[in-house]
Amino acid sequence: MKNRQTLKTMIFVLAMMVIAMQETVAANPITGLLERIDKGASRKFKIELLKNDGKEFFELDQQGQKVVVRGHNWVDVAVGINWYLKYHAGIHLTWNQMQAKLPDVLPPVKTREKHETNLSLRYDFNYCTFSYSMAFWDWKRWEQEIDWMALHGVNLPLAIVGEECVWRNMLLKLGYTEEEIGRFIAGPAFLAWWEMNNLEGWGGPLPLSWYQRQETLQKQILRRMKEYGMHLVLPGYCGMMPHDAKQKLGLNVTDGGLWNGYQRPANLLPTDPRFNEIATLYYQELTRLFGTSKYYSMDPFHESNDDSAIDYDAAGKAMMRAMKAVRGDAVWVIQGWTENPRPQMVDSMNPNDLLVLDLFSECRPMFGIPSIWKRQDGYKQHPWLFCMLENFGANVGLHGRMDQLLQNFFLASGDYSKHLKGIGFTMEGSENNPVMFELMSELPWRQERFTKEQWIKGYTRARYGASDAVINQAWGILVESIYNCPAGNNQQGPHESIFCGRPTLNNFQASSWSKMKNYYDPADTRRAAELMVSVAEKYRGNNNFEYDLVDICRQALADQARLQYQHAIADYKSFSRQAFAQSSKRFLDMLLLQDKLLGTRSEFRLGHWTEAARNCGTNDAERDQYEWNARVQITTWGNRTCADTGGLRDYAHKEWQGLLKDFYYMRWKAYFDALAKQMEEQTKPQPELLGTGANSNKTASELFSMALPQEVKLDYYAMEEPWTLRHGGYTAKAEGSPVDVAKEVIAFLK
Repeated sequence: MKNRQTLKTMIFVLAMMVIAMQETVAANPITGLLERIDKGASRKFKIELLKNDGKEFFELDQQGQKVVVRGHNWVDVAVGINWYLKYHAGIHLTWNQMQAKLPDVLPPVKTREKHETNLSLRYDFNYCTFSYSMAFWDWKRWEQEIDWMALHGVNLPLAIVGEECVWRNMLLKLGYTEEEIGRFIAGPAFLAWWEMNNLEGWGGPLPLSWYQRQETLQKQILRRMKEYGMHLVLPGYCGMMPHDAKQKLGLNVTDGGLWNGYQRPANLLPTDPRFNEIATLYYQELTRLFGTSKYYSMDPFHESNDDSAIDYDAAGKAMMRAMKAVRGDAVWVIQGWTENPRPQMVDSMNPNDLLVLDLFSECRPMFGIPSIWKRQDGYKQHPWLFCMLENFGANVGLHGRMDQLLQNFFLASGDYSKHLKGIGFTMEGSENNPVMFELMSELPWRQERFTKEQWIKGYTRARYGASDAVINQAWGILVESIYNCPAGNNQQGPHESIFCGRPTLNNFQASSWSKMKNYYDPADTRRAAELMVSVAEKYRGNNNFEYDLVDICRQALADQARLQYQHAIADYKSFSRQAFAQSSKRFLDMLLLQDKLLGTRSEFRLGHWTEAARNCGTNDAERDQYEWNARVQITTWGNRTCADTGGLRDYAHKEWQGLLKDFYYMRWKAYFDALAKQMEEQTKPQPELLGTGANSNKTASELFSMALPQEVKLDYYAMEEPWTLRHGGYTAKAEGSPVDVAKEVIAFLK
């Protein structure tokens, strides 16, 4: 009897120990992070949480064969793990590689190493990121991203997945029908611009299954972010309403007008007696679905001119009151972008009630230093974050402003640091240029100033797991050229590929918004690619190297194609028909070779985007709708009006396998064929230039103008729209060897 009781006691104690261990693991997100990096990795580290007089910090140490990582909180610990992996183990984790094989015994930390920061807030995401990069992500992909965020110090993420669920519920309670809601809320690839009050309905209507999917996904995302101890930035209410809210509900609203050809939502005036009622209803639905937070994001009157009908001071106070009613210590997070935050809206607000994201600090800062967007007094009494935008439209291309980023950050954290609270990643598209995001993520943790030349050598060693003089030479060229866009050049993101623009006699920019301006010699990217290829055999199978090899060779080929285009146009203008046939064919061959090169990596394949879109659907109709969203966003962006005159066509262009050979090739082939046909016609009698008949009254200058090479007019939208309506045909599975095809590219260019 006694033995039985003892056995029961032992079983109970063991059960309690197992439960305690499970709770400890569950409460420690670092264990899961390490196991996702490499199975068994958590046993090789010892993790300790310690306070540090309020300062954020991480510390690396050694106990026996275990690496010790201490930190102020879980995110600080994750930063310490990432720092150790990079600078002690030669392992770089980023979007193209979030797993690694760790050695059985980790390289020891020979000397205790500690890093501290006063920049306690590290923000992540632009509204656009959620559409240009993350529109079709599932939980598996989000889980990787949240790990990336923790490893790179993010503790203040924008969390707007599922915002459409809140709005649907709210509008149903206000009396809107499902059909009316469908005309208001945008489709998956365009939700960001609906959320920013730019458009209604485009890409929709959303099926019920989408709302169910996104609600579940957001709850998974928030749960993991909370486990890491991140501060969530939830979407707040800033007065947006459907444009017919006056007719439907009798509300006092201002007409939002048009945005690039799209109907904008209306703005509910703060003086309307129902403003507080509707704001309260919104926050009730938000809280019911996703809880509350200390931070709420609102960007009212985004990218719009001042409206005399709006009392901006009253509007700001109404939005602040509604937010504070949810949580008294809540903070309004607002983007510092063009006219926002409007001084007349925020000047009277209390310090610490507002947090401003200086959205483009590496190029057009508003915080007070010289810039075309300089604000003389910065953001006055309000706290702000130094942010890097880096990428627009998720365009593919090497790009960076290394000197500007460092210089502006050193100024921000020095003379302008009074209200500086941290940093932010505010890219429109992610999963590109990991070197820039790595550099940005380290800025809060480095106490001494440094140069890009000093930093890049440590990066390449971590990136490829070894120091290599040839690789250092290649990257040395890149950081002095394409990754060093100079002050005064205000282009938006990467240099645009000549392949991606609608063809004309004077192609330069692919999109109408890029403000692209030459600042590096294309010989530089070619030389860097040649150097990378020269050591490629040594690094065959090295995932990070092969990703960069493809990306650098892609850039070199695109840059050389721009030169080839100029040759083809010169041959056309010289009326050298045979030379034009050869030079235009070589350009088209380069485009197809680019397609082949990019096909060797799944990240650069159209299929990784369209497959993700189709996987969101629960039936064929939904899958087709989501794929249409995916195809349209990266090409025409909208309907004919938007594509031809609205200004957004090719804004989100991509150098991706599949898109090159089936979409961009189609346009260029049609254009070159039209030029060739035009030259052929000019070898025949030209009655229109004889000065007879209809042209008998033409002046000499008019006849002279008619004799010059004439731009051919093609209906590009008529070619583009059918492609957006197709389904399937693309996969994410890589084909061919990155090393072999990169060698083929360099051989072709010689």
